[in-house]
Amino acid sequence: MTQTPELPAQTLADAVPDDSRPLRATRVHRAWSVAAAAFVTLIGAAGFASLPGLLIEPLNGEFGWSRGMIGLAVSVNLALYGVTAPFAAALMDRFGIRRVVAAALLTIATGAGLTVFMTASWQLVVLWGVLVGLGSGSMALAFATTVTNRWFEHRRGLVTGILTAAGAAGQLIFLPLLSVIIEHAGWRAATLTVTGAAVVVAPLVYLLLRDHPADVGVAPYGAKEFVPKPPPVTGAATRAVKALGNAARGGPFWLLAGTFAICGASTNGLVKTHFVPAAHDHGMPVTAAASLLAVIGVFDIAGTIASGWFTDRFSPRRLLATYYGLRGLSLMFLPVLLGDSVHPPMVLFIVFYGLDWVATVPPTIALCREYYGADSAIVFGWVLASHQVGAALVAFLGGVARDTFGSYNVVWYSSGALCALAALMSLAIRRRATPASGALPLAA
Repeated sequence: MTQTPELPAQTLADAVPDDSRPLRATRVHRAWSVAAAAFVTLIGAAGFASLPGLLIEPLNGEFGWSRGMIGLAVSVNLALYGVTAPFAAALMDRFGIRRVVAAALLTIATGAGLTVFMTASWQLVVLWGVLVGLGSGSMALAFATTVTNRWFEHRRGLVTGILTAAGAAGQLIFLPLLSVIIEHAGWRAATLTVTGAAVVVAPLVYLLLRDHPADVGVAPYGAKEFVPKPPPVTGAATRAVKALGNAARGGPFWLLAGTFAICGASTNGLVKTHFVPAAHDHGMPVTAAASLLAVIGVFDIAGTIASGWFTDRFSPRRLLATYYGLRGLSLMFLPVLLGDSVHPPMVLFIVFYGLDWVATVPPTIALCREYYGADSAIVFGWVLASHQVGAALVAFLGGVARDTFGSYNVVWYSSGALCALAALMSLAIRRRATPASGALPLAA
């Protein structure tokens, strides 16, 4: 039987059917619509991360569970969120983005929906900690990294910033909404709202997202040549572990993982989980504290997109050192700013912290791309795992500290000191002499 000769690389674009050839420059590139779909998906995902901090007081009041016990469930959620990310990135290479993310959303809906029937604290750990943690981990920033790496050659820093800001946008939408629902209808109604959001977003993901530019006959944004879709990669778990083993042999990985662990400890673990109950300790209404946390999301959007723009132009190491240093300084002042009402210095902290919240993500991803090239999404998944382990530890230890000392002050000060350490660690990361395969040159 005669075999069809393989087309040379330079003629691959000509092999694309006429109705699916790369779009003309005068039209909006399909990559931007895929990024928009991913943005909406990540907004929905933010609702799942917004709820735990709001549940501490209601669950403590209804069941008498300690803050440490509730914090344990949150810490399991955060840890699994991180540990799942590198495997999810590998699974996306095997089964596609749409299938993995849609399955993750349905897992979240199952876990969150069943919490309304729980009567014991271990059920909170299993349902919210394990199921929601596994599902949300599959839609972590490794998802954003995979979309960016596949669909964009240029503007990767900017797009990373925009997709990272989706979490802040979701926080802005869901935090005030969920706090009002809890106040007027109870925590179960808020949990069902999150469940409904997951159920609604799942079919949208499957219909609107596309796994690769070749699926619609276009080249990645900014690429000069059409890129064929790679075959599915088998052995997802093996590949994720191998990528970790290769990366862990070098010092940059441990510096990136260490700084990002401190990032998670000082954001998701500390402020997102404990700011509302800490403010409530000082007499501030829960809805007011939740609204302040939501305002962080407003400035987080601006700060993260700006950080993506900066990352395309300036040294990621210096950006990280600046972000961590300023964050630590702001945390040192927080204990004296908390009170029973919203006042200008408190608003100033919220604005400042919001601009810095996840501004660390674009430069961290850029450094992963510089060092690890084609495996950068998986390696970043492991770096993200350290972020979530740091967050999990502080989510748990913060609750224990509050139960032990009667306040959160020791946690604020300790986190501020850790951020100063992260700033020094960022400066210790050396520029790679030659970019890894698949990496783009970075600004010096």
